[in-house]
Amino acid sequence: MGAIRHLIAALALCTCAAVAQAQTYITVLTGGTSGVYYPLGVALSKIYSEAIPGAKTSVQATKASAENLNLLQAGRGEVGFSLGDAVTQAWTGNEEAGFKQKLDKLRALAAIYPNYIQIVASKESGIRTLQDLRGKRLSVGAPRSGTELNARAVLAAAGLSYADLGKVEYLPFGESVELMKNRQLDATLQSAGLGVSSIRDLATNVPIVVVAVPPEVVAKIGDPAYQPAVIPAGTYSGQDQDVPTVAVRNILVTHSGVPEEVVYRMTKSMFEHLDELVAAHTAAKGIKLEEATKGLPIPLHPGAERYYREVGLIR
Repeated sequence: MGAIRHLIAALALCTCAAVAQAQTYITVLTGGTSGVYYPLGVALSKIYSEAIPGAKTSVQATKASAENLNLLQAGRGEVGFSLGDAVTQAWTGNEEAGFKQKLDKLRALAAIYPNYIQIVASKESGIRTLQDLRGKRLSVGAPRSGTELNARAVLAAAGLSYADLGKVEYLPFGESVELMKNRQLDATLQSAGLGVSSIRDLATNVPIVVVAVPPEVVAKIGDPAYQPAVIPAGTYSGQDQDVPTVAVRNILVTHSGVPEEVVYRMTKSMFEHLDELVAAHTAAKGIKLEEATKGLPIPLHPGAERYYREVGLIR
């Protein structure tokens, strides 16, 4: 009888060990809670937990692109959102952009929706054009975030620098909006999907002007990651006309240490549940399977590549 008890205990231990071994930890690195990355990350986490056997998922709010890429390089996350230009800077190791060395472990999971660079001013500030930002108070996103990299690029292409502004604030989207509501800021530059909640909130509380980034300014940026785009009329309350701007595609990034099977399932489950991402935020309407491998500045992860071969996207 004692031998049987020992056998049962041993089998139980083996079963527990097998379960522990089968458990897959997936941390989704996002951005500030008032941006687009966060709600999409929450939706992705739910998709993964239901579609990947043994997956234990979590969502981490971060300062977005640069922080996410550095965390992935260090193995402190399995998948994260980033702007395409930040991924390029990370892969080359641009210290000024927040990358002290080449982040050689980064791998692409998918090119996803485009971020629209949205410069929004309070109507009372008198700002109507990029040149009107001279001497004004502008928030450019968290330091060395993807948004802040975008701000530097757009201002430089317009012949402006931070020194030309009255005051520069390095703040997340939600905090920028609160300062604008309190008349402590004149404008905010936010790189996000269309209809981002922070700007929607601002537009319902303060009369706004969406500032154009003309195509000729976009051309002067000189980086193929930046493409002319349009913020359609009615995207925000009080915006009654289309506004030209610039867009940068987002990339879902993983790292070389994540097993092929896990990334394969992550890629497959995301594209099979796009409706759940769209329900989380309308920006996900811009995620297209046929564009998932376009313009990637880093290698595809073998797991993602396997899925794209399976669906005939690459050969």
